[in-house]
Amino acid sequence: MRSPLRLALAATGLLSMLLAVPTTASAITEDEEPLEYVAMGDSYASLGTASTHYTDPATGCVRATDNYPSRLAEELAPDTFVDVTCAGAVTGGVLNSQLSALTPDTDLVTLTIGGNDIGFGAIAATCGSDSLTNPLGSPCEQRFTTGGTDQLAARIGATAPKIDAVLAGIREHAPHAEIVVVGYLRILPPALGCWPVVPISVGDVPYLNGVQRGLNTMIGERATAAGATFVNPGETTGHDACQLLPWRKWIEGPFPILDAAPMHPTAAGQAHVADLVADTL
Repeated sequence: MRSPLRLALAATGLLSMLLAVPTTASAITEDEEPLEYVAMGDSYASLGTASTHYTDPATGCVRATDNYPSRLAEELAPDTFVDVTCAGAVTGGVLNSQLSALTPDTDLVTLTIGGNDIGFGAIAATCGSDSLTNPLGSPCEQRFTTGGTDQLAARIGATAPKIDAVLAGIREHAPHAEIVVVGYLRILPPALGCWPVVPISVGDVPYLNGVQRGLNTMIGERATAAGATFVNPGETTGHDACQLLPWRKWIEGPFPILDAAPMHPTAAGQAHVADLVADTL
């Protein structure tokens, strides 16, 4: 039975100090044991440059050849790399369709999931529509907190046990794997926004930032509870969908000017996430 990736990384880290190996990634590739990497999750893991998107003929899942798992695989150079990420995936889809890619020999698993479970696409569409008649107010927050209950916070809470189930399923199918759970890139700036370029009302920007922060926090807590590693790309500012300089964007807006899917990571965003995961490993 091969050693877990965690032990392999520790060993190569010690070797790098003794022999001045330049990077952790290069040390991994020189390990005698083969490295098997499986990438799982939704469109924030599956999509990248739009011109590289393709549809898996076996599953109908849309992926890109330069999403963060593919970029990470380029850096780690695993002996086996299986990408089963799927645009539109929810936790149930991971349990029903993606776990089968795992084996007892899987060494590394990356996972991004949960956004579709709380209805990310519908939330963006609803808040965008509400902004058209009240661009300076907070109509979206009012909609989702009517009656004193924050519906989106409740959705995040209801998604937590689903994340637990996914992580338990991964551990069952790949008992020795290092599991890295990756959160969601920041979509909006801290305040004001950029209506109508990104049609979110000024008053709703802090609220929706709080929703995204709450989602990432919950995912991180569930990852930690399951003994997985959490990587949170959502705290960095200055690379949101409102950036005036296109090359600073890590998230595209609803009307793409870059070669990316609307409201999804750009090539630069996916490269940043891959770097974060590689640095963590």
